[in-house]
Amino acid sequence: MKKLILATAVAAMTLGGCTTMDPYTQESKTANATKGAGIGALAGAVIGAAANDDDRGRGALAGAAIGGAVGGGIGYYMDQQEMLLRQELEGTGVRVERVGDSIRLIMPGNITFATDSDRVDPGFYSVLDSVGKVLMKFEKTQVAVEGFTDSTGSFEHNQGLSERRANSVARYLNSVGVNGLRLEVRGYGERYPIASNETASGRAQNRRVEIKIRGSRS
Repeated sequence: MKKLILATAVAAMTLGGCTTMDPYTQESKTANATKGAGIGALAGAVIGAAANDDDRGRGALAGAAIGGAVGGGIGYYMDQQEMLLRQELEGTGVRVERVGDSIRLIMPGNITFATDSDRVDPGFYSVLDSVGKVLMKFEKTQVAVEGFTDSTGSFEHNQGLSERRANSVARYLNSVGVNGLRLEVRGYGERYPIASNETASGRAQNRRVEIKIRGSRS
């Protein structure tokens, strides 16, 4: 057991120095690749020790190395994609959020579509061009394009509008080279608001298209 603890500690210390620079705040932060590698190393160490009854310490070290490589690989891939998306989309009004091995792009409706329209605003083409360029560079991800509205109007109208808007964004991404097999399209209408529909500013936030990029472990 002491050897297992030692093996995990060694892996953690090795990974502890891995940081990235946040392109917005310019602050140093622990990379998601480092977090993924650390989790993978810990899980690998436990499994390796359990599988090697003759030498649990050696088994833990081997498991930590393998687990760290697997976990870090996924995290590193998404780290690089996130960094490039932030660089490409800085100043466009599109918000980039990272949750685990997923990246979420939040595109406000006021810069994406005209009021009650499902045609992408021509002024937004260059932004989607940038998104498409990054998606083609990092082709080992799945992409969900999701449309949302505020609560103004009937449920049926909002549902249909959200679906058409999501489809318009997905079609544009496909037209610039993103493989259509990677694209999932969903419309949620007025469901899942991110702000109150009781205020104009809240409704404006709820009118949006989100692109969710998921890392693949295959």
